Amino acid sequence: MSLTVIAQRMRTNSYHRLVVGLLLSATLALLAACSSSPKNGVRVVDRNGVAQRPAVTTGQYVVRRGDTLFSIAFRYGWDWKALAARNNIGAPFTIVPGQTIRFDGRAGTRPTAVATSTVTSPSSGSKTTVIKRQATATKTAVAPAPLPAGPAPKGWGWPANGILIGKFSSNGSLNKGIDIAGDLGQPVLAASDGSVVYAGSGLRGYGELVIIKHSDTYVSAYGHNRRLLVREGQQVKVGQTIAEMGSTGTDRVKLHFEIRRQGKPVDPLQFLPRR
Repeated sequence: MSLTVIAQRMRTNSYHRLVVGLLLSATLALLAACSSSPKNGVRVVDRNGVAQRPAVTTGQYVVRRGDTLFSIAFRYGWDWKALAARNNIGAPFTIVPGQTIRFDGRAGTRPTAVATSTVTSPSSGSKTTVIKRQATATKTAVAPAPLPAGPAPKGWGWPANGILIGKFSSNGSLNKGIDIAGDLGQPVLAASDGSVVYAGSGLRGYGELVIIKHSDTYVSAYGHNRRLLVREGQQVKVGQTIAEMGSTGTDRVKLHFEIRRQGKPVDPLQFLPRR
């Protein structure tokens, strides 16, 4: 065999080894990328959880039918007492549709009242309707000082029977409370004594929701119900049935349960008895 043929074969073998090496390297790199990165390069988030958001401190909100001061405070991460103080709203903390609730340093306003009167002209006998609008003063509200926290209510009980399928997340990205799986229509119970301050479906992501005020510091929330069995202003006792478990606002039957201390979510498992 001539030296020329031997050299050609050596070059061919070297080329084959180079191609195989490149293909092997590319395959290993692809496998590593698939194992270390989520599909499509997008971080996967549990869509059944209610994402935490920081309290809103700018802008304003116009009250709609069905809103309460407590539901607005709950939605935007406020302590209801601080939000009432910022907007000069006193007891019994009633708000009306069209009223402006502000989150910044300005005072909120109620809808402008309109008064009408009819004036008859002596000369012509014609009638003229005069419309008078009450002037609404715009003033700057002083940001309220932090209010002292009261003691936690005693006698907490579990809001439903079932398997715990979601736990509280303190990093602000996933779950503000806990999730309990159960059967459609099973009882949802008040976790402690208190007063119902919201019963409706106006808060996105919670479905049919009940909020109970236990003290000036603590409220609890019960979401995704099929049917609500209490009304706003009703007094409830621990263990009392307040709703039927459902799947409104989510994709499976479960109860989403939260406890908030001065408007901030806290881990319900720190309050509920061990089981």
